[in-house]
Amino acid sequence: MPTAASSTSTTAQRVQLALTILRVVVGIIFVVHGGQKLFVFGFGGVMGFFGKVGIPLPVVTAVVVTLVEFLGGLALVVGVVTRIAAVLIGLDMIGAILFVHLKAGFFNPTGFEYPLTLLAAAICLALAGAGAYSIDAAIGGRGR
Repeated sequence: MPTAASSTSTTAQRVQLALTILRVVVGIIFVVHGGQKLFVFGFGGVMGFFGKVGIPLPVVTAVVVTLVEFLGGLALVVGVVTRIAAVLIGLDMIGAILFVHLKAGFFNPTGFEYPLTLLAAAICLALAGAGAYSIDAAIGGRGR
């Protein structure tokens, strides 16, 4: 019969695994989106779109958003500086919601439900950290 201690241990392991799954999947999503901006559209294409939709300082924000998504996504995948990456990605999603998706309403394909979901995931990672299965945890317990 399982004891209370083993049940707590199993729950803690499941939480750590859940954080890893969330972190890696969200990271992959941002690597792909950031990679698309970086390697397909280029900074110029992103700047043009940002200017068209009214995002302030499109020359600066295009570079920042592209790098936050690509490098922040990579950071999430491996679990390094996870809380910082998650906060930056969360801010990115707030901008996406306010400047692009909010006016289209809640539902996809152009509404804000998808970036809101990614914002919620980023908030969870910013609060909880990378989890035990990460570089953050390996270099000093910062993932927990």
